[in-house]
Amino acid sequence: MAWSCNTKVHLGGIFLSFFGWVSSCVATFVPLWKNLNLDLNEMEIWTMGLWQVCVMQEEGIMECKSYESFLALTLDLRVSRILMFLSNGSGLLGFLISSCGLDCCKAWEEKTALKKQLARCGGVIFGISGIMTLIPVSWVAYNTVNEFWDETVPEIVPRWEFGEAMFLGWFAGFFLVVGGLLIICSACLKGTEMPTMPLAACREPTQVQGPLAMRHWSEHSHPKNADLVI
Repeated sequence: MAWSCNTKVHLGGIFLSFFGWVSSCVATFVPLWKNLNLDLNEMEIWTMGLWQVCVMQEEGIMECKSYESFLALTLDLRVSRILMFLSNGSGLLGFLISSCGLDCCKAWEEKTALKKQLARCGGVIFGISGIMTLIPVSWVAYNTVNEFWDETVPEIVPRWEFGEAMFLGWFAGFFLVVGGLLIICSACLKGTEMPTMPLAACREPTQVQGPLAMRHWSEHSHPKNADLVI
C-alpha cells in the first residue's frame, strides 16, 4: 500500500511525539533533576528528583529517601509534580487520538472529515503536553541558577547543579511540540493533493478514438458507387 506524503508526515509526528512522551515519563520518576557534589566528601554524590533524594557512594551503592510530605516541598517541586502528571496523561491521550486519525487506520475509514479532526485534536494535545513538560523543567532550572549564584549564601556551602533528567525533560518537551506541529500540518494539508490519474485512463480516449478515426477516413477516402457513374 502506497502512503501519501501527508500520511508519512503524520506517522513521523506520531513517532516523534511518542519518543518525547516516553522521555517525559522517564524524567518524571528518575531522581536526577539536580546533582550535588560535596567538596568535603568527594566519595558521595547527592541527586534529587520530584519524589526522592538519593546519595551514591563510591562503591556504587545508592540509598534513596522519599519526601515525607507533599506540602513540605517547595512550590516549584509541587507544581512540577502536577504538571508532569498532566503531561504524561495528555501525551498518552494524544497518541491514541492521533493514531485513530491516520489514513491507514481501518477505524472510520470512510469518514475522512472525522479523521482530519482527530488528527488535529491529537496534534494539539501533543503540543499542550510538550508545553506542560517544558514549564516545570524550566522553572526548576531557573530556581537552580538563582540559588547557585546567590551571593547571600557562603561559598563554602555546596550548591545544586543541573541533573540529567532536566536535559531529558527539555528534549521530551521539544519532541512533543514538534511532533504535534507535524501532525497538525499533515491534517491541514490533507485533501489538497491532486489525485494522480492512472496511465491507462489517459490512454483510453486515444485507443477509443483510433478505430473511429480510421472509419471516418475510410468513408471519405473511398468514393461511393454513385460517384463512379458518368
